[in-house]
Amino acid sequence: MVRTMKWFLSALLLPAVLAVGCAHSPYATSSPAPSTASPLPQQVAVASNSEQIPLQSPEISAISGDESPNDVKVEAKKETAAISPPPESVKSAEMPTKSADGSVADQEVLDYVEEEGEEEKVGIADPLEPFNRAMYHFNDKLYFWVLKPVAQGYRKVVPEEARVGVGNFFANITFPIRFVNCLLQANFRGAASELGRFVINTLWGIGGLLDIASHNDINLSKQDEDFGQTLGVFGLGQGIYINWPILGPSSPRDTLGLAGDFFLHPFYYLAPWDVSLGIRAYDRVNDTSLSIGDYESLKEAAIDPYVAIRDAYVQYRQKKVKDRGVQPEPPKPRGTLSPAVDAASP
Repeated sequence: MVRTMKWFLSALLLPAVLAVGCAHSPYATSSPAPSTASPLPQQVAVASNSEQIPLQSPEISAISGDESPNDVKVEAKKETAAISPPPESVKSAEMPTKSADGSVADQEVLDYVEEEGEEEKVGIADPLEPFNRAMYHFNDKLYFWVLKPVAQGYRKVVPEEARVGVGNFFANITFPIRFVNCLLQANFRGAASELGRFVINTLWGIGGLLDIASHNDINLSKQDEDFGQTLGVFGLGQGIYINWPILGPSSPRDTLGLAGDFFLHPFYYLAPWDVSLGIRAYDRVNDTSLSIGDYESLKEAAIDPYVAIRDAYVQYRQKKVKDRGVQPEPPKPRGTLSPAVDAASP
């Protein structure tokens, strides 16, 4: 009985002893709970920056004795500020912007070019285009069939120095047109220049055959003003485009101005009228002999010569109105004026 009780107690105590021994064994079979701290650095994204900078986790830094999390964040912000691009406000203030095609475009340079470099282009209505084109072809044939052959023959007979002298004479004798229009435009400096030119060239230039006033020592430039320009200075627009036979390109304003200049022209007071007409025709032939080739060059270079001559004439007249009172360039020899005028008046 006693032996039976010993065996029964041994069977009860054996599992308990084994359990206690396993609990204190270094090879425990139970798995520990997962650690909340990872032994590796974590990737922390800084939301205020465009780059991701690796930062140590707070647990590891606290255990290892390294810099505190706040110090790490401050250092990260410094590094990010050093490598990150400047803000948009700084870029726009210090750097030129780029256009869509990648070219650098400085706004200040663009504004300067728009204000200083580009000239305003002016158009004109052309409701009489069928009539104007017919007159253009008429004047074109008149130039090639009559005026140019006569001017070429005249150029072969008369030396260039003489033809330039004749041109200077006609320019000097039309002094009243330029002088009066300078006064009407309140361009008193130009009026004084014209008066001085007329006196000097008439007295010392052999009646105007020599343009002594344009020499560098005197430097009195011809103003080249007319009544059509004066009306433009007063604010009258050009209106519509008109191409008159023989007279060439014009407008209602310039046609009215041509009538006003007619009464200031000294040839108007010559009698009979056919003498005045003959002198004017000779002036035109002499002028053409000094500018043969200008009209041909413009016509060959233009896709539509009619449109090219019309636009050139309008731009030229607009520029003359705009440049009122501006000191003109040194005068060129008679017959080598603006290509727009020479081409427009064959």
